[in-house]
Amino acid sequence: MGQSEQEPLPPSDPRLPPGQRAQRGWPALHYGPVPRFKPLTWDLQVFGATASAEKHSWDFAAFSALPRTTVRADLHCVTKFSMLGNEWTGVPAAALLDLVPPEPGVTHVMVWAEYGYSANLRLADFADPRTIFATHRNGEPLTAEHGFPVRLIVPQLYAWKGPKWVRAIEYMRADRRGFWEERGYHNLADPWREQRYSYQEEPGEGPLR
Repeated sequence: MGQSEQEPLPPSDPRLPPGQRAQRGWPALHYGPVPRFKPLTWDLQVFGATASAEKHSWDFAAFSALPRTTVRADLHCVTKFSMLGNEWTGVPAAALLDLVPPEPGVTHVMVWAEYGYSANLRLADFADPRTIFATHRNGEPLTAEHGFPVRLIVPQLYAWKGPKWVRAIEYMRADRRGFWEERGYHNLADPWREQRYSYQEEPGEGPLR
């Protein structure tokens, strides 16, 4: 990686979690091909244990008309780079929770993306004011490689918890592992505790078996 892509910072910089380095530029890391966006058939769904017991969905025009906000937040990749001071614009996760409330017993959500990719989150992390379904970064629309038309940003967790190309949110009464969690990544993914891999999990940090 060239020196021009890194922003030299002292190891004690308070913005960097343990083991992370600051990064200029935005590497495009993902598993599998980049999906083709089809605006006439695209929708975003909320299903599972909703308070109404019904599935809700928005087509692209309706999703684009939902309440929007801008969040200034860092992005921490488990591969040890951090992008600091980003401005993410999109639909806050809290707005979807207001529009489609979960039933009282919901503890977790599964965020689904194209090709069946998934990431599980505790409801508290999903509801955090910083969690956002981003459509723009630093005032520019996301590129296809970075998740256009929408990707989830969960600044307090490692970036794999924020899938690109999001298509659905499932409300769950119990936790279960998502795509990378089933392949050896930590169930909680707190970068400040360096929760990178499942072998680091303490009792109670993973789903009951």
